[in-house]
Amino acid sequence: MTGRLVIVGAGQAGFALAAKLRALKDTRPITMIGLEDVFPYQRPPLSKKYLLGEMSFDRLTFRPDAWFAENDVEVRLSTFVEEIDRDKKTVRMQDGSVLEYENLALATGSTPRTLPASIGGDLEGVYTVRDKRDADRLAGEMKAGRRLLIIGGGYIGLEAAAVARHLGLEVTLIEMADRILARVAAKETADIMRGIHDAHGVVIREKTGLARLIGEDGKVRAAELSDGSVIDVDVVIVGIGVTPNDRLAQDCGLDVGNGIVVDEFARTSDPSIFAMGDCVTLPWQGGRIRLESVQNAVDQAESVAATLAGGTAPYEPKPWFWSDQYDVKLQIAGFNLGYEETLLRPGAREGAVSIWYFREGRLIAVDAVNDAKAYVSGKKMLETGKNPDKALLADPATDLKQLMA
Repeated sequence: MTGRLVIVGAGQAGFALAAKLRALKDTRPITMIGLEDVFPYQRPPLSKKYLLGEMSFDRLTFRPDAWFAENDVEVRLSTFVEEIDRDKKTVRMQDGSVLEYENLALATGSTPRTLPASIGGDLEGVYTVRDKRDADRLAGEMKAGRRLLIIGGGYIGLEAAAVARHLGLEVTLIEMADRILARVAAKETADIMRGIHDAHGVVIREKTGLARLIGEDGKVRAAELSDGSVIDVDVVIVGIGVTPNDRLAQDCGLDVGNGIVVDEFARTSDPSIFAMGDCVTLPWQGGRIRLESVQNAVDQAESVAATLAGGTAPYEPKPWFWSDQYDVKLQIAGFNLGYEETLLRPGAREGAVSIWYFREGRLIAVDAVNDAKAYVSGKKMLETGKNPDKALLADPATDLKQLMA
């Protein structure tokens, strides 16, 4: 095919699709449309090394700006698509200009949930962190001695807490659920991570929600919590999840349900339109899931590139994730959805531990805390279908290589 590919979204998935097509020697015209005013870049370091000042922005970009022209990838920045006309196979931009496409790829990502204005969500000093602009604005607030409230005890909230403590802020984190990481990890993992944050001086208040933020002259000054207590705050970071950016797809009549519905080839209900990354819901073990991860964005996009270039292999997700907090690296292989039991295995060195998840007696995921060997072994078991003997796995004397034989 030689018709134009239009990629809506200039993030991880959008860039991976364009780069892989060019690596496959596919020469079709490509136009990538991005809302921001900068060329595609990595987002995970924004809230970590970039915010800490340990990494400059030029180190976050996937390729030098010149790469796009050299590889005939047109990038339209600071703009967005307002409408898709599937009959005419066109997209209309915000300035009224129209682009024709042979194939369309939606890599629109997701948007952080925000607090309602009625409880102070629109006050100055209240942030979500998703892009460079968010990180740049927040950087000016992250000063030693200031009081930070983090709303949400998922990975985003915990990573923000680690960065803030490194910068010398006083940090309180609240979580409405019974414990932190309630949606994404077992109690054992949550207990380990809570202990690490306790040791670094983070005040974690579980079973505690936000009643309202209190402002003065438009700036956040305090927070009233669900238990009636009031704490003084200077800055608030909201980490209460994201919603998939599927409005464009819905407006043009594509199937949508907690994300853009795609098949095993990342095709939408319109065979000329693909979707990938955080914005999609994809097939998984007889059901449907959303995978919010860099790994999925890249792998799914590269699978779409292979399909467009003439390949016939479906995308088979092999989930893995990571989270860096202080000097702790949490690596996750697999997807623990529906787990029924867990097994905790001490690592070979101090501070290393892994949590293994099972459903119907079979291994489905592993969380490895400062234990790269457990992560690599667990990932290999999952990819090869090996199911470890639980008694041997629980014994720290057992060499994990034995369990993969």
